[in-house]
Parts: sequence; C-alpha cells; structure tokens
Amino acid sequence: MAVTPKIAPSMLSSDFANLASEAQRMLDFGADWLHMDIMDGHFVPNLTIGAPVIESLRKHTKAYLDCHLMVTNPLDYVEPLAKAGASGFTFHVETLKNDWEELIQRIKSHGMRPGVSVKPGTPIEEVFPLVEAENPVEMVLVMTVEPGFGGQKFIPQMMDKVRILRKKYPSLDIEVDGGLGPSTIEVAASAGANCIVAGSSVFGAPEPAQVISLLRNSVEKAQQTLIQ
Repeated sequence: MAVTPKIAPSMLSSDFANLASEAQRMLDFGADWLHMDIMDGHFVPNLTIGAPVIESLRKHTKAYLDCHLMVTNPLDYVEPLAKAGASGFTFHVETLKNDWEELIQRIKSHGMRPGVSVKPGTPIEEVFPLVEAENPVEMVLVMTVEPGFGGQKFIPQMMDKVRILRKKYPSLDIEVDGGLGPSTIEVAASAGANCIVAGSSVFGAPEPAQVISLLRNSVEKAQQTLIQ
C-alpha cells in the first residue's frame, strides 16, 4: 500500500507578524499540513514558538498543525499543546531514555498524533522500538539538517535512514525536514519519504504553489515505483 504525500510548509520561514494569513496562503497554494517548529532554547540553541502561538493560529485555521518539538522535556508540552489545538506531536528520540511509552500514551489520549524525530547523528535503529510498540508512534521524522535553524543545506547521507525505514515499514509516514526543495526532493522521495517539510524553498519561491505541486508529484511518482 502506497502512502500518501503530505506537503508541510515550515512556518518558521513565514512572516510571523502575519502568521494567520501566511498559513492560509500556504493552504490556498495546496499545502496539506502546516509544520510548526517548537524550540526551547535548550535542546537546540534557538527559541521559537510555544503553545500560545499555536492557540492563536488555531483560531484562524482548521489545518493539520504538524508540531515538531525540539525540546528537552516533551512530556511538559503535551497538555498545553493539546489545549492549544496541535494536531501532530513529534518529539525527539534523543530526549527520552525509558519513558517514551508514557509519552506516546499521553499524546494519543490528548487527541494528537504521535511522531518521533531523529537528529542526523542518531542511529535510525533507536526508533524501531517506538514504531513496533503495542502503542506505536505513527510517523518518523528524519532530520536532514541539524535541528535548530532554518535555511541549512540538505545532508544526502540521511537518505539511508529513510530507505531502511521504508523497507522495514511500508505503510509508515516518513517525514523529512531540512533543505528540502526542487533540487533535493527527487532523492528524498525515491528513498521513500512521503511527508515533506519545506521552508525557504516554498516561502522564498516566486510561485510557492508550483513548488508545492512539484514536491507532491515527486512523492506520488516515487511511491508508484516503490510499490511495483
């Protein structure tokens, strides 16, 4: 069974002073999800947004808010983000040693979809138990840059992780984030990624709708090839 493409413009690249209109603009251009980068200034050096901004945006959109938590203590964020209206809650495997089962349970019980993310230096094997658990995560996010800042260069070696995941879990949502755009989508899509986070390549494009369409077509074509 092929997985469906989900194109998620990274709102970190948007004009934060006009977040609601920027979100609507991306949806009008064909985005499936809106990717929200939540950074605590501790797990990563940058500090971005939290639950109050998600809550404000939620008042203006029904879109799927794909929240990526680059935070040291993800458990502390479950309730505030659920109340704020987050849709997906992706935490970093590096932040947890043994309490990921409780975290996944709490994310699901609060009506959000759990995902797990891996930094470039983390072996992909670390997420296998979370995907295979009785109560599993529903998405794996493979970081294709070091988390913390937008506009970085794509690390092609990370595609090995995507290939391993796609071979092992044919129906899993596999997301890639960092340096994705027209020049890198083919390698990511052919490796098996179906959820594509794109920031500057979408927001900085003269025609963002064309970029979103190109990203989607690449994933669709690659998925047809992968299931043959």
